[in-house]
Amino acid sequence: MIVKLIPAVKNYLWGGTKLNNEYGKTSDLPISESWELSFCKDGLSTIDGGAYDGQKLCDVTTRGDWGENCCEFEFFPVLNKLIDAAKPLSVQVHPDDEYALKNEGQYGKTEMWHILSADVGAYIYLGFNTDMTDEGFAQAIADGSVCRYLNKVEVKQGQTYFIPSGTVHAIGAGVTLFEVQQNSSLTYRVYDYDRTDGGGNKRELHIEKAKAVCNLNKYTVPNATRDELLGKCKYFSAYRLSGQREVGLKDSFVSLTVTDGRINVGGITAEKGNTVFLSAGERQSVTGDGSYILTCVEKQ
Repeated sequence: MIVKLIPAVKNYLWGGTKLNNEYGKTSDLPISESWELSFCKDGLSTIDGGAYDGQKLCDVTTRGDWGENCCEFEFFPVLNKLIDAAKPLSVQVHPDDEYALKNEGQYGKTEMWHILSADVGAYIYLGFNTDMTDEGFAQAIADGSVCRYLNKVEVKQGQTYFIPSGTVHAIGAGVTLFEVQQNSSLTYRVYDYDRTDGGGNKRELHIEKAKAVCNLNKYTVPNATRDELLGKCKYFSAYRLSGQREVGLKDSFVSLTVTDGRINVGGITAEKGNTVFLSAGERQSVTGDGSYILTCVEKQ
C-alpha cells in the first residue's frame, strides 16, 4: 500500500499562519499543529485519493503494513507533526512508558524536533541548567520562576534536538519544526505564562503528574548538528533526504513528509507539507528535487 495522507489540524492558542500559507494546510483558523502521520484517536490521518479515499489510515492498515519491527508495540508507535509556534508553548514534560501505561493507558512520549525555520533569536527550553530538588522544583512552579532554571537554547534551521521522556521543555515563539514522537497525546503542563483562552480561562496545569515524572538532574544540551540520520531510538528512526532514490523497508512502514520542493513516489505527487505512507515491503522510486523527512522503525 502507498497512499497520500490528509492530516488532522489543531488550532491551539499559540499557533501561527506558516502551516496555512507555506505548507498548504487548510483551516479557517491559524494552525498550530498538523498531525501528518497519526493513529492517535485525538486526530487521525485520512487517506487522500485512490481505493481508500476518505478512510482513516488506522482502519485500512494491518500489523503487516506496520512491519515486523513494530511487533513489540501494543499500538502503532509513531506520531509525526508539523508545528508552527507563533507564540511560546507551555513549559511541559511527558511521562515514560512505565508511568503512562500504568496511569494513563497509553504510551509515554519520547520525541525529536527538527527545526524547519526559526526567527532570529528564537529559542527552545530544554532540560534543567542545574540539578534540582523536589522542593526546589515545586517552589519554582509555585512562584513562576521555573524558566530561570531551564537551558534556553537559541535554535537555527536544520538543527535537531532529541528529547527523552521526563525532560522538561518548551518551544519558543518563532519556531517551525517537524516533530517525530511516540504515539501519545500525554502532556503535563508545568507553566503557561499565566495565559488565558478566548473565554478568559487559564489552561489546566498538571503539577502533581509533572513532579512524578520529571527528570530533575542537570541536562547537558547535545550538539544539534545532524547529517542524514536525524535521530534513532526504539520507537522511531528519522532521516533527512532529498533527490532521487529508492525508498521502502521490508520490516517497517515508511512515511515521507516533504519539507521543501516536490517529489513523486509510486505515482503520487507530494509537495511541501504533504505526507505519503508506504506499507512494510513496499519499495518505490522517489523522483523530483524535493527534500523530505523519512520516518520508520528500525531494530536497535
